[in-house]
Amino acid sequence: MNADTAHSTALGLEPARPGGPTGHFAIRLSATPRGARLARRLAAEQLHSWGRSYDSEPNRTTSLLVAELATNAIRHGRVRGRDFRLRLTLYSADPALRIEVTDPRPDRRPPAPGTLPVSDLISGRGLLLVEALSTHWGTTCGDPYTKTVWCEVALG
Repeated sequence: MNADTAHSTALGLEPARPGGPTGHFAIRLSATPRGARLARRLAAEQLHSWGRSYDSEPNRTTSLLVAELATNAIRHGRVRGRDFRLRLTLYSADPALRIEVTDPRPDRRPPAPGTLPVSDLISGRGLLLVEALSTHWGTTCGDPYTKTVWCEVALG
């Protein structure tokens, strides 16, 4: 498990924002249900350390979104022996939080935002929640070996 906490980012996946990021957290976790559960708990703790209490709406929404994206990473993006990566970037000027989950399966991309099928199934609704609760979301492939599913949440 590798954790990285800083006030700037080197990957440049964020859209241009005034003032830039004010907080950054990243960690690699095992692509298992335990790793997804830990991602949710670590995200809640990190938001709490950035001044959003555990019982606040932004913290609850972030926890839910991280849980959905991490579960998708282990269910649809898992490769034996490879981890997934959680990355949180805080922007105080907006205020907003960018959530990124990177997995090793760039060949298995989710449907584009706005084109998600609505189904009556008990499972398969995670990205519908992401689309409903985030201000916007999408998928990027920064290299030929990984994909990142990201979303942004308004904290104001």
